[in-house]
Amino acid sequence: MKVLFISPHFPTQMQGFTRGLAEVGAQVCGVSDVPPGQLPAHVREHLHDYLQVPSLLDEDDATRRITEAARRIAPDRVECLWEPCVVLAARVRQQLGLPGMGPRAAIGFRDKPIMKQRVLAAGLRVPRFSRIRTHAEAYAAAEEIGYPVCVKPIDGAGSTDTHRVADACELRAVLAAVDHHAEVALEEFIEGEEFTYDTICIAGEPVFESVAQYHPRPLESRRFSWISPAQVVIRDPYQPALMPGIELGRRVLRALGMTTGFSHMEWFKRPDGEVVFGEIAARSPGGKLVDQMCHANEVDLYREWARAVCWHSFAATPQRRYHVGALFKRAEGEGRIVRVDGLDELRARLGPALLEAEALPIGEPRHDWRVSRRSDGHVLVRDPDHETCMAMLRFAIKTLRIHACPS
Repeated sequence: MKVLFISPHFPTQMQGFTRGLAEVGAQVCGVSDVPPGQLPAHVREHLHDYLQVPSLLDEDDATRRITEAARRIAPDRVECLWEPCVVLAARVRQQLGLPGMGPRAAIGFRDKPIMKQRVLAAGLRVPRFSRIRTHAEAYAAAEEIGYPVCVKPIDGAGSTDTHRVADACELRAVLAAVDHHAEVALEEFIEGEEFTYDTICIAGEPVFESVAQYHPRPLESRRFSWISPAQVVIRDPYQPALMPGIELGRRVLRALGMTTGFSHMEWFKRPDGEVVFGEIAARSPGGKLVDQMCHANEVDLYREWARAVCWHSFAATPQRRYHVGALFKRAEGEGRIVRVDGLDELRARLGPALLEAEALPIGEPRHDWRVSRRSDGHVLVRDPDHETCMAMLRFAIKTLRIHACPS
């Protein structure tokens, strides 16, 4: 089994999937736009071959170059879990006549208005939405939909350049901030709690399902620098309160033509109990969620994803014994990290329930909290009891302090 894996090292999470492919017996040909010497050694050791292209983000050129090289390599699969290149992988598959998601389906997992049109056509509840190319279209759509609205990139990932807009005055400022995008999506803002629905599918059918809840919603944590965002993978996703979201997710996968691989969906639960589709991607979730799901279920999902795409098999048995929380701690102040307090106290107090606790090294510049959800440090905890897990996250918020100062 030869697998051409696009972006085997970036984002960092991809390195685990490269390992997983090698561990299930695949010969992995990595494809990226950096010299092979810049790949981490533990990534290179899992690669059978490597192809460097000028830019993965020049989709037409990368498709041509990868397709030409692939005719020599003769891969059995083309895979990618980095969202900007999911359509690229689909185009290469199509050119080579290989199994997997094609460009039409991939675009439905990438382009927000097309995605919502297809989900709406399946009879599912989506936020009212409009594709926006001009300021005039934005004002008209906002008036028709009704404030508050949400403005986001057509093909964005995470909540980068995503804004809640309360009125026309705020809309004017937001449109100026996103003017570097040729198009944006403007949507109804859904009040309520926000969850994920994450799966590994084989031939469109979920063989692994997981639900996580954001604390607070990602859009809220992008508004205020003092918020350190958190998320909890829920031990039992099949509890009655969450089943409407799972059923929604399954129907979305069918509507969009999911094939084999990871999917990551976000959905809302309104105060009246209604569930509303948010968005979905044909990739693994970021922000430590895969690690959280591994810890919650005591399985190696990096390897099981690889087993699914290579052999159409999922061999692990999820144990579902733990809630697993992640906290992404933001530094206080601007500039470079000068002091970190609380790591030893966390380790002493939480013991084996503490899975990870890390902060940026002294001297490193703090991350831009508007861009990086993972922030300047993170904590992972787990416990069979949900409230205990939440209490540990609250303790970590108070205890871990990361200080930055201009250099």
